[in-house]
Amino acid sequence: MKVVILGKDGMLLNLIRGAMLANVEICGVLRYERTVKSRLSLFFLDFFKSSPALTIIKKYKIPDLTFNSANSKEFKEFLLKENIDVVLVGTWREKISKEVIDLPVIGTINVHPSLLPKYRGPNPYLQTILYGEKYSGVTFHLMSEKFDAGSILAQKKIEILEGDTGKELKNKTVFQARLICTELLDKLQSGFVIPVEQDEKEATYYGNVKPEDMTLNFEKETSVELLRRIRAFHPWLPAYFQYKNVFFKLNPYEVKIVNQSGQTGKIIEKGDLSLTIATKDGKALKCGKLKLYRLENFTNLYIKYFVKLT
Repeated sequence: MKVVILGKDGMLLNLIRGAMLANVEICGVLRYERTVKSRLSLFFLDFFKSSPALTIIKKYKIPDLTFNSANSKEFKEFLLKENIDVVLVGTWREKISKEVIDLPVIGTINVHPSLLPKYRGPNPYLQTILYGEKYSGVTFHLMSEKFDAGSILAQKKIEILEGDTGKELKNKTVFQARLICTELLDKLQSGFVIPVEQDEKEATYYGNVKPEDMTLNFEKETSVELLRRIRAFHPWLPAYFQYKNVFFKLNPYEVKIVNQSGQTGKIIEKGDLSLTIATKDGKALKCGKLKLYRLENFTNLYIKYFVKLT
């Protein structure tokens, strides 16, 4: 079986490894970076900061495709010339055209990090934690013209633990994607996969978060909602809260709910690099290892001399 893989970061790396374990022929990898960076800037990035995916591409002499778009004429010609059976897509910015989707002999398969049809959209890692889900997942589905809507080929449920941030959930998800990739490609080579249509009645969609979502409002959300937001945004977006004219950046691993009360939104306790802030549900968040935005080295001094308790 001939396979081409499109993707980015951890998902790309694990799809490559999964395909290797299935003993398919990887005819090429098209990296996400090709679609957003010039050849010169990517050359320097690869030279000074080679990604794990590129390292394995070089080590095993997998063709590193140089097309600047999955919809380019050159990529279409490549798929036809090589008679590609499967295109695997894991984290991709472009809407791939139906013409390209239909070119592989077996099909184009997208890997989405949620239990489809739930949590369609660009960042389910973040959204599932933000909305307090106990489980997320990873879904391999046939790609269609509508984002994340094609028939399901394989799916795995993944537990979201209480302390998980988006980073931990992503790491667990891409690892499961590797295992499913191997199993699915093995089955496709044997011809024993039955696609299952998604139930549109169960479908949900969540778009990208907005910049203002990064700033916490202790007067509008409960301690649980705030903690979810802090953990969900990591590692993509840091969460902040404002005190007078400065912003504090929170460490998602150093925040906990405490049974202390005070006037909602007010600071009720402080330490060297920590502040405890009352929330609307009669509790508080104790936030440790805080950093002042752009003034990190002055955080301790600022808290000591300028932060006032209420």
